[in-house]
Amino acid sequence: MTRPQFGDHPPFYARYVDLAPEEDVLGAMVVQAPPTRAALLEFADRPDFRYAPDKWSVKQVVGHMADTERVFGFRALWFARADPSALPGFEQDDWMAASNFGARALEDLLAGFEAARTNNLHMLRHLSPDAWERRGIAGGHGFTVRAYAHGMLGHERAHLQILAERYR
Repeated sequence: MTRPQFGDHPPFYARYVDLAPEEDVLGAMVVQAPPTRAALLEFADRPDFRYAPDKWSVKQVVGHMADTERVFGFRALWFARADPSALPGFEQDDWMAASNFGARALEDLLAGFEAARTNNLHMLRHLSPDAWERRGIAGGHGFTVRAYAHGMLGHERAHLQILAERYR
């Protein structure tokens, strides 16, 4: 599968796609799993840490990663199946306000992310070549299935970078 091209996603989404430069995005997701687990478990002794009072805790970041993985995976499946219906947006701060990530264990949140990733990998591995090119609208913007696959990996890496730079 080739990398997403201009027009496969809106400009704001490029930050995630750019963090997933691999052609074999599915293989890269598999390779990324152990380093992600290790990086997140480095916070096991301080899962409620926030680098500033108004910022998310480590547990909230991991919960957000799982939510986003699920949303991106659902959107990829929706578009792969050629459903013409537009999908709504995803306002992360509203979702966070309605979550209970602070009441959950870090390991449980990490397991949720890993389960979502495993599910998405299973779905993505079985798409036909033409399904990767299919398009749809989410939050008023056009995306291809291919862009969502790269975005899943890039979103994961973006949050790992934030954790490494601001939470350590």
